[in-house]
Amino acid sequence: MTRHRVLGLDTAFTHPSDLFYLPMTQHPITPPPELVQQWDREWREQQNAPVIGWSANLLAYVAARAAQWAANQELEACCECLESHGWHTAAQDIRAARRPKWSSLKEEALEDLAWVDKNLKGANFFGRCEAVHTIRRALESIPDHS
Repeated sequence: MTRHRVLGLDTAFTHPSDLFYLPMTQHPITPPPELVQQWDREWREQQNAPVIGWSANLLAYVAARAAQWAANQELEACCECLESHGWHTAAQDIRAARRPKWSSLKEEALEDLAWVDKNLKGANFFGRCEAVHTIRRALESIPDHS
């Protein structure tokens, strides 16, 4: 048996499939127990559920959160690797593609308004210019939310 450094682990194995038999707490993409406890509390608070045992719904919630967490860890590890080799733009592009920032309702409304303004130019739409500007000012006055 040979010792290898695999996925950040210094471990002894004879075949790559041996990684599947590592204890859960030793796998590099296992959420820390504190996060699992936090997700447990979140689900129980959302459901107003008692703190007695684990239900199938709670297990599904924690599994989904763990999968999301692990995917984020893997994405960041890949991006860090790219960045360490000088591929900063590629890392940014991958992050943007895999974790898109969704537009706020305000941003969507402003984009739609710009489309209406552009496509109705020259149309005989009574009060179009004034209405578009009034709507734009109203939307822009709404605070942005992160």
